[in-house]
Amino acid sequence: MAPTTLSDIQHPVAVPTTKSTSDDITTTTTTRAPNPPQVQVLGKTKTGMTLKIRSYPRFDSLEDERLYRKEHLAAAFRVFADRGFDEGVAGHISVRDPILTDHFWINPLSAHFSLIKVSDLILVDDAGTVVEGDEPINLPAFAIHSAIHRARPDVNAACHAHSVAGKAFSCFGRELEMLTQDALRFYKSHAVYREFRGVVVDAEEGRRIAAALGDGNKAVILQNHGLLTVGGSVDEAAFWFISLDKTCQAQLMADAAAAAGYRKIVIDEEEAAYSAAQVGGPEKGWLAFQPYFDEQVAKTKGEFLL
Repeated sequence: MAPTTLSDIQHPVAVPTTKSTSDDITTTTTTRAPNPPQVQVLGKTKTGMTLKIRSYPRFDSLEDERLYRKEHLAAAFRVFADRGFDEGVAGHISVRDPILTDHFWINPLSAHFSLIKVSDLILVDDAGTVVEGDEPINLPAFAIHSAIHRARPDVNAACHAHSVAGKAFSCFGRELEMLTQDALRFYKSHAVYREFRGVVVDAEEGRRIAAALGDGNKAVILQNHGLLTVGGSVDEAAFWFISLDKTCQAQLMADAAAAAGYRKIVIDEEEAAYSAAQVGGPEKGWLAFQPYFDEQVAKTKGEFLL
């Protein structure tokens, strides 16, 4: 994932046009770049030097990448804890191992999200055997995550938790409306699993959830259960979860206001399709998580990296 610089930015070409609305209001539109960049940035110094933004690092070895993935996985648990996404032993985040690619790292069964360190993480194979670590893992976690990692080779990480807004919205068994700019992160990239069969303890249920997620989607709403997000990096998957939960909360609030008589305005299809690329790309998802990672390093003085 190469760094994005100012040269990557495509500025819109202003071509004034006019159109009349039903209220005879004149509006000005512009012709925009057909492929908008995922990251919008300004960064040129007075001396003309172009400043590069952060991007997914390049590694000298797969061992280095393994450590990086584990460090960011541990950080994701801390971030989830800070946002109240923990609930007993429910909830799990996994990241694919870059060396043993049919294995993944995941949280131990009874460790609180806020206490998880790199050394606590468990490596399991595709049969559920613990390869590294000395704690058991959550059976539903394995049923769900193993099916997703198997079905989606493009996915390196998956997040599932029982967040309050996610649970509340999931009981409607419907997709999100494109009501806000942030909701566009999930424009035509999220699905709904409309079956609830209790605690996920068998491989077949995991396969059904993976099938509902489908190819290319970054999220699935599990009816009467909660949210699940995926990504090419654990950073990306974790940020999608944070954003999806907030988007569910915004949807619930908008629905409540609409019930009181206020009219919701849904973003039109053309604008949604264009703007989704600006707010919902993988590079944007990875970058958006970095402030949360930095916060954890500062708050814990790096204790979670041990």
